[in-house]
Amino acid sequence: MNREKKSILIIDDEEDILKLCKIVLEKEGFNVHTTNAAKDGIEIATTIIPDLVLLDIMMPVMDGWEVLKILRAEKTTAKIPVAMLTAKTDFKDKIMGIQEGAIDYISKPFLPQELIFRVKRIFQELN
Repeated sequence: MNREKKSILIIDDEEDILKLCKIVLEKEGFNVHTTNAAKDGIEIATTIIPDLVLLDIMMPVMDGWEVLKILRAEKTTAKIPVAMLTAKTDFKDKIMGIQEGAIDYISKPFLPQELIFRVKRIFQELN
């Protein structure tokens, strides 16, 4: 992994998930930004251009699929890697996520060690 601190944006409407992910990933040396609102997540992504977005699917107002489509359509965010972080475990949802441009699909609930492993693996594969 590159020596510079990688930034991760987490968009999830569950505050407990946001807190857990932030604590776990910051302990691993990542710079973590969080939001519980899809629209705010899009705005943050276009402002900070994170190295990775962890995106929940089931959110009020705008779901993760809509957010992913918007991020892919915007020139500044089109190439940001996005991993879906969701309780939806159906095989069709996983395939849809990959087809829509997600690079991974992390099912809730997950252990902190799994999150760390998957995030580090994503960055290793991107380098």
